Amino acid sequence: MYTAAITGSGVFTPSQTISNEELVLAFNAFADAENARNADAIAAGDMAPVPQSSADFIVNASGIEQRYVLDKAGILDPEVMHPRLPARPDEAPGVMAEMGVDACTKALAQAGVDAAQVDAVICAASNHERAYPAIAVEIQDLMGCGGMAFDMNVACSSATFGIQAATDMIKSGSISKALVVNPEICSAHLEWRDRDCHFIFGDVATAVLIEREEDAKGEYFAIKSTRCATQFSNNIRNNNGFLRRTRDGQMADRRDMQFMQNGRKVFKEVLPLVSRHIAEHMADDGVQASDLKRLWLHQANKSMNDFIGKKVLGRTPEAGEQPNILQDYANTSSAGSIIAFSQYSQDLTEGDLGLICSFGAGYSVGSVILERKRA
Repeated sequence: MYTAAITGSGVFTPSQTISNEELVLAFNAFADAENARNADAIAAGDMAPVPQSSADFIVNASGIEQRYVLDKAGILDPEVMHPRLPARPDEAPGVMAEMGVDACTKALAQAGVDAAQVDAVICAASNHERAYPAIAVEIQDLMGCGGMAFDMNVACSSATFGIQAATDMIKSGSISKALVVNPEICSAHLEWRDRDCHFIFGDVATAVLIEREEDAKGEYFAIKSTRCATQFSNNIRNNNGFLRRTRDGQMADRRDMQFMQNGRKVFKEVLPLVSRHIAEHMADDGVQASDLKRLWLHQANKSMNDFIGKKVLGRTPEAGEQPNILQDYANTSSAGSIIAFSQYSQDLTEGDLGLICSFGAGYSVGSVILERKRA
């Protein structure tokens, strides 16, 4: 039985950003146009007007101040309100694969490992740009990795579920090194015309290299234990899929073909689920709240993270103990907790413990307990 370790991480960040103010300007222009077009129905009480948004509303609801996106122009065009990503020929790299290669290259460089030494690539993300061939196999080919590759989707928990899958394979001895990569083009499945959620998501890709602890060089994080759980819920849902064309008479832009959530129910049901999951994981692993130096939580909502951090630690987290990155990146689905880990882990010293946790649609929740070590 081997011990698995995270020896490298990487983040691909798009070059374009959208501030709350820019987003609100575009959304309100769209709202004004829709309300004018439907003025008679609104006056008759047959239709509710599209409400205005504001930067203050966004910050108060989420803690988000800006987001990175692959295409800013399409999102901010009131007549389009979605990213424009031109189709690529089959012989060209896919968008997700291209993002993933960037993040993987950075993770390998940090670990001091050649791509040819990697014998598993797991592309774990909330959406994939095609059904097959797997994005992971494309990344494997572009990187020059060996072994096998496969895609997996557990929505916002995909990264931690991918880490558990890779860790289990390393522990059993079936592989020695794995890349878990999370390319998230969240802007493409967000309904930018819905005031309740138009500000939530951004685009990014993250990757971690996981290998046998005995092969680690320099500083690394030993994976002490992992735990994943699911509980079915429709409160976060996206009904898009290949059966869409089989349903006659349904509009192509039907609202449930994009991201949907019942925010109040999610907040009420997910918070106790996640808090209990982490507490039980820590108890079973013999980890006390006072042992944790860092919590790298899923970056969905600042209030949710603050609640979970306080519940897990039994007090309000001190500055730096539970870093948030969503003010800059927004919600990046599975990648959020890995961005936080990548950006806020290098200051930990040997023996320090930290916990990565992601949660979301499913419901799903995954946690990983790490210990800082030096080879």
